[in-house]
Amino acid sequence: MDPRGDTELLRAHVAGDPAAFETLVRRHADRLWAVALRTLGDREEAADAVQDALISAYRKADRFRGDSAVTTWLHRIVVNACLDRARRRQARPTVPLPESGAAEPVATGPQVADRDTALTVQAALAELPPDQRAALVLVDVYGYPVAEAAQILGVAPGTIKSRCARGRARLAGPLGHLRNQTAPADVRSETAGTEDGGTRRGRGAT
Repeated sequence: MDPRGDTELLRAHVAGDPAAFETLVRRHADRLWAVALRTLGDREEAADAVQDALISAYRKADRFRGDSAVTTWLHRIVVNACLDRARRRQARPTVPLPESGAAEPVATGPQVADRDTALTVQAALAELPPDQRAALVLVDVYGYPVAEAAQILGVAPGTIKSRCARGRARLAGPLGHLRNQTAPADVRSETAGTEDGGTRRGRGAT
């Protein structure tokens, strides 16, 4: 494992180290992918958004000013790429379907309920305006502090709070039936872990 910190790796990349950027990306790839997937709700769109974002980050690394953490900077580029795609396809949102191959066992009982809950949440998120969806994904699904979510999205903390409040209000209708179930306690785990390998950012993580 490379002992260098994120900032050191980014500076090494700018200075010409051919392996530094790849090391940096490997360190944060799971989290970047998870946020992109939950923001867009479509694996192909998320993969394309992350690829576009990382190409942009690779080319613009010399513009990093150091006024935020490198991981915040990377997330900002990824989320912006996602928002661009979400706005372009807002009229035709898609919802990911369960990926059960013919050779895989069919889920039953609580597994089905958990997957159905996750798909219900994802479908509801897909109906939100992209800005509200991104704020809720960062704050409610992945546990980013409001201040850091604001840095990632490039807006004031008050704007994040407002977007989250409006988003939650809009979700109250389609997701209200989940409140009295035991499943919602696992919604965050399910939405964060079903397709991203279980990685999730907790509050205060780097």
